[in-house]
Amino acid sequence: IKMKNEKHKISKFTAASNAPAKKIEIIITEVANYGVVSIRKAYGTWKSPSLKGWEDSLHEYAIQPIQQFDLTKGKNATDMAMIIDAMDILYTKNIDAFCIVSSDCDFTPLVMRILSEGKIVYGFGGRKVPDPFVYGCSRFH
Repeated sequence: IKMKNEKHKISKFTAASNAPAKKIEIIITEVANYGVVSIRKAYGTWKSPSLKGWEDSLHEYAIQPIQQFDLTKGKNATDMAMIIDAMDILYTKNIDAFCIVSSDCDFTPLVMRILSEGKIVYGFGGRKVPDPFVYGCSRFH
């Protein structure tokens, strides 16, 4: 448990394909209330026209873009890459909390695993995010 004046160290993971770039400023501001975001990554197939709006936000907010090609149509290699990185950081870095930005409940098992290690999970997503992801997070916005 952190002392009152200590800030949590937070790792932020964004599934760019289902998170609008125009909301990233609001998310960064909100997460700053909980601690310092020391790792900022966004995952996507960056050549996709649907992610064009992310370019300025990646630079402005110092978010590391992680390129992942869809190896097979209909499968989501991007989500898998994000989950693998989150698990690596869970076990190798001194992080107090995770921020998962997605409107996809496929990340619910990741949230539950992070919670089982005694970490905090802040979730951010759209209005239609399925309940398991919303209720699985320590706090959801």
